[in-house]
Amino acid sequence: MRILFGFIAGLVFGIGLILSGMANPAKVLNFLDIFGAWDPSLAFVMGGASLTAFIGFRIAWRRARPVLMERFDLPGPGRIDAPLLTGAAIFGIGWGIGGYCPGPAWTALLIGAPGTLAFLPAMLAGLAAGTYLKKRA
Repeated sequence: MRILFGFIAGLVFGIGLILSGMANPAKVLNFLDIFGAWDPSLAFVMGGASLTAFIGFRIAWRRARPVLMERFDLPGPGRIDAPLLTGAAIFGIGWGIGGYCPGPAWTALLIGAPGTLAFLPAMLAGLAAGTYLKKRA
């Protein structure tokens, strides 16, 4: 049952990425270009997503446990450390250069966006390198 609901959630997420323009790197790069051809429309997408998540979390936290799991799996308090900041910086730089973050990149691949043919292998190589370096540390 979890797999089915996971598939449905992923499908809705992917359709939302396509409809909102998040799978279009030109739209994302124009949003990030505040001193050039700035396109503020993605701010409304992010605002809508934040509002939806805010309401959804308020509803979910009223439950004793999730519908499809034994317990809620929430992160505990943690530190802001060098690996977190380094990863965030690399993620942001990659997003700014390529115009994709991981979810929209997979969605754009399925709709035939040519930039994903370079971005996704580079992203996967970066993930593999990060995993390798973390195991060595």
